[in-house]
Amino acid sequence: MKRIKREALPADAARYLAKRQESAIQKHVNGTLDATADWKGARQTQSMGKVLSTLHAMVGERQRCMYCLDSHGSDIEHFRPKDVFHKHMYHWENLLLCCTHCGRLKGNKFPMAGRRVLLVDPTKENPWDSLDFDPSTGNICARFDVQLNNWSVKGEKTVEVLHLDKREALSKGYLQTLRRLSETIRSALAAGAIDSTNLAEKLKSEDDHGLLGWCFSDRGKTLEPFSELQAQHPGVWTLCARALKA
Repeated sequence: MKRIKREALPADAARYLAKRQESAIQKHVNGTLDATADWKGARQTQSMGKVLSTLHAMVGERQRCMYCLDSHGSDIEHFRPKDVFHKHMYHWENLLLCCTHCGRLKGNKFPMAGRRVLLVDPTKENPWDSLDFDPSTGNICARFDVQLNNWSVKGEKTVEVLHLDKREALSKGYLQTLRRLSETIRSALAAGAIDSTNLAEKLKSEDDHGLLGWCFSDRGKTLEPFSELQAQHPGVWTLCARALKA
C-alpha cells in the first residue's frame, strides 16, 4: 500500500455525483432505494466513466488496486459500503479503485470501534502508520505501536478484511518489488557518488507495491542494503526520503 493523493474530478462529473447522491437520499427517505440497482444504472454513464478515469490517474499508468497495489484496479469501490452507508454512495471521497479479489474480500465489511473507522483509507492516511511489512515472507501485517505497546487495531482489521497475510501471489509480488528496490540501492552504492534525485526517480519506477514508504521508514532502514545507504550516505538517505514523500 501507499498514500495516494486524491485528485479533483472534472466539474461535470462532480455535479453528476452530487445529483445522484441527492436522488439516492430522497429514494431512501421514500423507501424506494435499491442501492445495487441504483449504482449499476449510474455506473454505465459517461460521467461515471470520468470518475473511473480519474481514479486510474491517481494510481499511475499501471492502474493498480488502491488496496493491494498488486492487481489491476478494475472497478470503483465504495470505502464505506453503499448498501450500509447510503449517504456516502456517490461521495467522491468515498470512491476508490479496487481489484476483483480485494473487492470480493471486502464486500460490505467496514470494521469500526464506535465512530472510529478501523480500515485503512490510502487516500486519507499513510498506510504504513498502521501496517508493517515482513521482508522474510512478503506478507503485510499490523504495525506494532511502541507508544501503546500493542499492535495497531486498524492495521489488524485491515489485514483481516483484505487477507493481506494470506495471499501467496500478493506476497510474491511484494518480495519481487523488494528485490528490485534492493538491487537499485546496491547498484547506487557500488557506483560511489550518488545523485539523490536520480536515485529517487529510479526507486519510484521500480516500486510497484508502494514499499518505499516502508523501506525509508525506521523499520526499513534496518534492512540491508537500505541500512548501508543510511549509514554510508545519510545525506542522500534524507534527500531520497523527502523526495519519495513528495
